[in-house]
Amino acid sequence: QVQLVESGGGLVQPGGSLRLSCTASGNFYDIGIMGWHRQGPGNKRELVATIAADGTTNYAHSVEARFTISRDNAKNTVYLQMNSLKPEDMAVYYCNADFDVYTNYGRAWRNYWGQGTQVTVSS
Repeated sequence: QVQLVESGGGLVQPGGSLRLSCTASGNFYDIGIMGWHRQGPGNKRELVATIAADGTTNYAHSVEARFTISRDNAKNTVYLQMNSLKPEDMAVYYCNADFDVYTNYGRAWRNYWGQGTQVTVSS
């Protein structure tokens, strides 16, 4: 079983910063792409950023130049540094990642999600 546990959410004023962390644990052979998604009130879940194992990154247009995704492969952890936060960034932020795991059919890649962490941007 694989688990992703997020931390670092909270209340911040507009223009402020937060750093989210997400650490993977459990039984897996490797981790592929790791990413962050978010779901604001009344909105669909949307992609925020992804990072491949080789460090290649991808950002939603709404966050590029303000957010930075990074990962520490030795710690099985992905981070999201969020700067210049805006009220529209307020959402539950979810971590997800692709894992090389053993299944009943042999090794396979499977995608897992964390439970989410709330980010509130308000004065």
